[in-house]
Amino acid sequence: MSDVSATIKSIQDIMRKDVGVDGDAQRIGQLVWMFFLKILDDQEEQLELTEDNYISPIPENLRWRNWAADAEGITGEELSEFINNKLFPALKELNAEGRNGGRALVVRNVFEDAYNYMKSGQLIRQVVNKINEINFNRSADKHTFGDIYEQILKDLQSAGNAGEFYTPRAVTQFMVDMINPQLGEIVIDPACGTGGFLSCAIEHLRHQTNTPEDWKILQQTINGVEKKSLPHLLCTTNMLLHGIEVPSNIKHDNMLSTPIKDHPWRKKLDVILTNPPFGGTEEDGIENNFPATYRTKETADLFLYLIVEMLKDKGRAAVVLPDGTLFGEGIKTRLKEKLLEECNLHTIVRLPNGVFNPYTGIKTNLLFFEKGKPTEEIWYYEHQYPEGYKSYSKTKPIKIEEFDVEKEWWVNRVENDFAWKVDIQTIKDNNYNLDINNPKNTDPSHRDPLELFAEYQEATNQMRKTQEQLKLLLTQALSEPQESEVA
Repeated sequence: MSDVSATIKSIQDIMRKDVGVDGDAQRIGQLVWMFFLKILDDQEEQLELTEDNYISPIPENLRWRNWAADAEGITGEELSEFINNKLFPALKELNAEGRNGGRALVVRNVFEDAYNYMKSGQLIRQVVNKINEINFNRSADKHTFGDIYEQILKDLQSAGNAGEFYTPRAVTQFMVDMINPQLGEIVIDPACGTGGFLSCAIEHLRHQTNTPEDWKILQQTINGVEKKSLPHLLCTTNMLLHGIEVPSNIKHDNMLSTPIKDHPWRKKLDVILTNPPFGGTEEDGIENNFPATYRTKETADLFLYLIVEMLKDKGRAAVVLPDGTLFGEGIKTRLKEKLLEECNLHTIVRLPNGVFNPYTGIKTNLLFFEKGKPTEEIWYYEHQYPEGYKSYSKTKPIKIEEFDVEKEWWVNRVENDFAWKVDIQTIKDNNYNLDINNPKNTDPSHRDPLELFAEYQEATNQMRKTQEQLKLLLTQALSEPQESEVA
């Protein structure tokens, strides 16, 4: 563990000396395209042993082993010019036809928006030599790097807006465990970010594979779509790390950009696991891909509609959504009505403050539903902080062990201090407001917004009355003659 960890730290220290790398996002982007090529080369080394006449889609002189592996190889200005003028242009234009077309397409898509930020060829050589200390065909190195890669993804939380692409591992793991994808089911994250849900799904399904054919099925059924280039690169590399030999099902695209009625995945997906971006808006015109009744520019709302439409009969979904979706009105009300009529929204796990710190303090919920039957009742479970915690933070994140109580309750549901159920008629009578409080909880943090607003209005009215009374008293005091004036 310490060797690989020390290597990564050394690489980061070297990169900080380079004038071209500015901030965490650029450092991570630089680091990952280099690791991508090393991981790919190590993987090809194995494929050359297991496949007859394996041919790499990358031209021989551009393969990692032929320009990077020799510690005494090209360096300085020669190395910078090679990367900028030969390597990048060639990888962006790789021929994606023929025997290894899928693999070539993966490389081409990764480098489509990748960038060499480092200016110093000497420092690039130092980084390359450090990367060569890690052997991705050695299980110990690979496992350790997997843990470090997870930390790299966490580091994105402090890299500006890029933080939106990381969902805490404990949350993704719990959602995958509860959805329980099965080998052969089509699994997708339509806003996959760095691939946290997909990597958890792969590890979950790995236990169901017993033959090479099983493993082939697993690789073909994992899908992701991500519209931004850095998280797409991170996700593709993540898939390689988790054994996906040709992660061509990780698309660099916006899943909202295809008209819903024409979408090739409509009513065909078995499992959807996602944390769609919330609080953001889509570019002009995207909303026109949706029926007029549901048109909005709010990303989370569009994804919720998309998810319901993409699921096949008995398809299952687990989705992270903010409190605002639960109590919102207008289009949000119509969305929730559609969700509850077409799906069985059987469980909402309410998360406390700080789960997504430091990226956002917005309270979030985990929604679990199945397509094909209308909702009759919804079970709520209020997740509790560990003893002694008042919030989560970067140094004190949520942990998977905390969900053990939910997992135990999941299979034998009874109402308790943290679990309650609400029938569908109550939901309808409440205009599809899903922001329903724990009846046994006196903590005001999850109270009904309508109650809070009414209290706010009452307090405002009371304050106005008090001001008017004070004004009247003051006016009377000023109008009354003073004793000296009477005398």
